[in-house]
Amino acid sequence: VSDLRPSVLPGSLDVSRSMFDLRSPPHRFMKRYDSVSSVPSSISSRKDSQGSNRSLDTITLSGDERDFGRLNVKLCYVSSVEQIWITVLHCKDLCWPSSCGESPRICVKGILTLPKPVHFKSSAKEGCNDIEFMETFVFAIKLQSLQAVRLVFKIQTQTPRKKTIGECSLALRELSSQESNHWLDISPPSK
Repeated sequence: VSDLRPSVLPGSLDVSRSMFDLRSPPHRFMKRYDSVSSVPSSISSRKDSQGSNRSLDTITLSGDERDFGRLNVKLCYVSSVEQIWITVLHCKDLCWPSSCGESPRICVKGILTLPKPVHFKSSAKEGCNDIEFMETFVFAIKLQSLQAVRLVFKIQTQTPRKKTIGECSLALRELSSQESNHWLDISPPSK
């Protein structure tokens, strides 16, 4: 998804405005439940090619298809100083195992998958439905090096013990000086 707003330099404090940006990419048809009543929050149906009604919300989801939440990040590459700016904004609708407790401390670990990987980590926040991080990380790396790698995010609990509970990634092929806003679907950690 490209952000078509006027270009903003990473040095300006435009990050706070992103908290009110309610746009998100279209999702696959997934079963969504109201967190209080466990009743599907929206029912949609359509007629298939035979003319019978089929509910799109009656698909049973296996463990790998469940909604584990989404991570919102912004990226920008400042070519004049050869820097990538990575802003971790917030994490919405995050799911974590019951073994982690009701509100574990959550952080986001980022990895640029260069031959010598670059690691960074956000501060830990209390787990809730919408965790705000609002943290920017800046690295001086040549654009040519970045365009062949991925940016991997690991969502981790810090308490009661350190554990990766989800992950997502993003290819950096199209980095530019135009700040881009991304909503990444969080998946279960790879084995």
